[in-house]
Amino acid sequence: MLFKVTSKSILQAAATFGLILATYYAIPSSNTNLTHFDTLIVLGTPSLADGSPSPEQRERVLEGIREYRAGVAPRLIMTGGAAHNSFVEAHSMKIFAVSQGVPAAAILEEDQAHDTIQNIYFSNQIMEQHHWHSAEVVSSPSHLPRTALILQHYPFAWRTHPARWPREYTHSKISDTFWGEMKGCYTLVHSGFKTNKWLPGS
Repeated sequence: MLFKVTSKSILQAAATFGLILATYYAIPSSNTNLTHFDTLIVLGTPSLADGSPSPEQRERVLEGIREYRAGVAPRLIMTGGAAHNSFVEAHSMKIFAVSQGVPAAAILEEDQAHDTIQNIYFSNQIMEQHHWHSAEVVSSPSHLPRTALILQHYPFAWRTHPARWPREYTHSKISDTFWGEMKGCYTLVHSGFKTNKWLPGS
């Protein structure tokens, strides 16, 4: 049986799309007016099969370096364990940052996290150990609203900051990535997070 496209179904689809879009872009990008922070947190994403930075990992680290050099924070936390292959993301990220001239002493490795919730949880532990109370969190543009929903569970001062998209990415890939994150955030905003021992208050 062929699906009959009607004006009503088109309007319903447009309304749903608009609602998802509005929800996504209404998520706050910070809880503070601070412009300088105790630390930068650069969120991990998988390294390539040889351990070198993937395009998104490279761009996240490069943006963290730009913010560090601009004086936004005096240090960086690279966060990410061996979540998708045998390479610890945080370590690959640190090696790359050092190769770009960042002092190794300015970089801390968080090597346990296997997802974004854990990225923030374990980075927060590092912050508490050092009595740091604020962070700018760097990640890919589409990833930041979901990250902000996680950060809202924490009392420290934070803002998110977008990395650039890799030059290797097509417009189609970027659009697909945004749409996936938009749908996920819509669900989280309206249904909340599932109970998760790594997420306070879930």
